[in-house]
Amino acid sequence: MSEQAKFLEGSLFRHITVMSLTASVGLMAVFVVDFVDMIFISMLGKAELAAAVGYAGAILFFTTSFGIGMAIAAGALVARALGAGDDVKARQQSSHAMIYAIVFASLFAFLVWLNLATLAVLMGAKGETLDLAVGYLSIIVPSLPLLMVGMIGGAILRAHGDARRAMMATVWGGLVNAVLDPILIFGLDWELSGAAWASVAARATIGITALIPIYRHYGGLEKPEFSGLKDDLRPVLVIAVPAILTQLATPIGQAYVTRAMAAYGEGAVAGMAIVARITPVAFGVIFALSGAIGPVIGQNYGAGKHDRVRGAFRDGVIFTAAVVVLISALLFLLRGPIAALFDATGLTLTLVYLFCGPLALMFFFNGLIFVGNSAFNNLGHPFYSTWINWGRHTLGTIPPVILFAAWFGAPGVLIGQALGGVLFGLLAWWMALRVMAKAETMELPDQPRFARQSRLMSLLHLRR
Repeated sequence: MSEQAKFLEGSLFRHITVMSLTASVGLMAVFVVDFVDMIFISMLGKAELAAAVGYAGAILFFTTSFGIGMAIAAGALVARALGAGDDVKARQQSSHAMIYAIVFASLFAFLVWLNLATLAVLMGAKGETLDLAVGYLSIIVPSLPLLMVGMIGGAILRAHGDARRAMMATVWGGLVNAVLDPILIFGLDWELSGAAWASVAARATIGITALIPIYRHYGGLEKPEFSGLKDDLRPVLVIAVPAILTQLATPIGQAYVTRAMAAYGEGAVAGMAIVARITPVAFGVIFALSGAIGPVIGQNYGAGKHDRVRGAFRDGVIFTAAVVVLISALLFLLRGPIAALFDATGLTLTLVYLFCGPLALMFFFNGLIFVGNSAFNNLGHPFYSTWINWGRHTLGTIPPVILFAAWFGAPGVLIGQALGGVLFGLLAWWMALRVMAKAETMELPDQPRFARQSRLMSLLHLRR
């Protein structure tokens, strides 16, 4: 068995904790910079700037979700190959997934860039806020292929179990962004444009620093061949298409919430934008959990260790509950200083306090969906993730937002969005249990023969 398949032994809870915490540091390095961006922009004293970031954030979420879907496909395929002991196949699929990701991301970014104004209007932006949002997005969106290199590179590193180097790629990107933000926003007086160019530089940094360790420590990427690209297109798309569709559900649901919040004025949109920046910083560990637990499940599934697959899922749920309770308590205790950071008043303050109170606890059910998605994507049922996520961000978002907004106004928008996740979180949990039970009765179709023979010999040896 390959030495790089490190998740086949040892404590599952420890693997999940280490992978999640290290991955979350990398994620939060980027999210913290977005958080600081929002503080800087709030310091400029222009409500329309904060609202523009809110509208732009929903669209950027849309483009980033495309990248997350491709990264899930790359990570799942590489982890399976490593778990089955086929290092050459792992490098080949890493290379092919990277190429497909760059090509598809370039096309996707071009389509979005051509329709920025239309998308911003659909979000509810208008007037000067619309112009600011479109200007901000026109700089960042073309850099999506750079981000894709970093995201695929990070997924490859995590599939090898190298969470630390995957983390450092995003940490370096976050540091570049943090240094350039005050220089460009205040020093050169570029305001939103400065924040956008700092983000582009950060994306380029993440891409470079993710590729370097792949070549230094894991044999790099195999030279692509047309026949290999053709053969791997279907395995990539089988996971990537439903994963992309799954990830796109979230920004589309968020887009509806943004539009619903726009009906209550720029103060409400600014409050929602602040909450949107707080959420990934506060729950970065949970956001990272989906990508962190995936290689653990994938390697053990590739090796046929179904008891460890079930254990990884169980420990992922326990880890989610512990993190959400702890972070929710901290948010409640720090709600005053957090609101003061953004000079939040009126409706904006109400929304920040609401999130830092009971609504934060509801994130547990989003965590259940993340853990469930990892099981679906790595056990051969990626479309289950698609249906769960689309259900959560349509039926689990639109009706409750309409209902609670009618009762409570702008706060009801956040309440409805949070409560809608309960049913679909529980559904994801139940479906994942069924998928794991089914996986135990099936053989991995693309597993190399020598890996299956190796397991058979091990079983015979144990019986003797």
